[in-house]
Amino acid sequence: MLPNIEIYAPNVVPKEEFVVSGHRACQGCAEVLALRHALKIFGKDTIIAMATGCMEIISTPLPTTAWTQPWIHVAFENAAAVASGIEAGLRILRKKGKIPDKDIHIVAIGGDGGTADIGLQALSGALERYHKFTYICVDNEAYMNTGIQRSSSTPYGASTTTSPAGKVSIGQQTWKKDMVKIAAAHNIPYVATACPSYPFDLIEKVKQAKMANGPSYLHFLSVCPTGWRIPSEAAIKYGRLAVETGIFPLYEIKDGKYRITYNPEPLRPVKDYLKGQGRFRHLTDEHIEYIQKRTNEHWEEIKKLASLK
Repeated sequence: MLPNIEIYAPNVVPKEEFVVSGHRACQGCAEVLALRHALKIFGKDTIIAMATGCMEIISTPLPTTAWTQPWIHVAFENAAAVASGIEAGLRILRKKGKIPDKDIHIVAIGGDGGTADIGLQALSGALERYHKFTYICVDNEAYMNTGIQRSSSTPYGASTTTSPAGKVSIGQQTWKKDMVKIAAAHNIPYVATACPSYPFDLIEKVKQAKMANGPSYLHFLSVCPTGWRIPSEAAIKYGRLAVETGIFPLYEIKDGKYRITYNPEPLRPVKDYLKGQGRFRHLTDEHIEYIQKRTNEHWEEIKKLASLK
C-alpha cells in the first residue's frame, strides 16, 4: 500500500497577499482560493498573463483590480502565447543588460475552457518551445463565466446548459480530457495536480513549479458552487471528496517520474462525491457504476505509473 502523505508546512507560507479583497467571486469560490495560495509562493517578482474567464471578470471591474502583481488580461485562447512573449522579451533584455539579471517569474493562468479547448494549441506550442514559465489551469469543469456550458474538461454525466440531462441524454457523454497527461507528453520538467482543499500539498507543488528549469504545468481542481449546484460553504468538502474517491488524484510528474502525493486508499465510493451535486442528480445507479469503474481504472493507472523507477 502506498503511504498516506499530505505535505504540511504551515511555517513557510508567506503572509503577503497578492489577491486582495474587493473582487466579485461567488461565495465559496475555490478557484480564487487556489490562486491566492499559489501567488503567495510566486511572490512580488512575478508577471501574470490571465485569459478571459471567471477570475478575470471578478477581479478587474474598471477601474480597480484585485491583483497586486503585474497582471495582463489576454484573450481567451492565448495566455500561454503571451507568457512565451514575456519570457522571451525579458530574456533578451537581460542579455542586453537593460534590466537586472534576476529571476522574474512568469505565470499564465486559464480556466479549463481556455486551456483544454480554446488555448490548447498555444499551450502546446509554448511547452514544446520550452519557454520558462508556469501554466496554471484553474479547472472548474465548464465555461462557468458565460453560463455553465460544457468544456472538454466537463466530467462524464454532468448536466450543463449545452449538455443538458433529459429523457434521451445523461448530460456530458464524453470522458474528461486528461490535460495532465497531455502536458507531460511534452517532456517538461514538472507537471502536477492540486486542489485548494489540500492547501499545503498545493503550495509545495507551486514551489516545485517555480523552481523548474523550463516550463511547468499545474492543474488545479477548482470547485465551483454555482456551476456544480452545491451549497456555497461546501467547496472544500467537495474538493476533498474528489480526492478521497479517486475522481481527482493528487500526484506530480517530476522529470518524467510519477509520484502520488496523497493516497486516499481505501477509496470512498464515487457516489459520495456525486450525491449532493445538482449537476449529477439525474444519474442512475447504472451510470454511477460506470463512473466508479472508470475511476478505479484511472487510479490504478496512476499507481502503476508512480511505481515505475
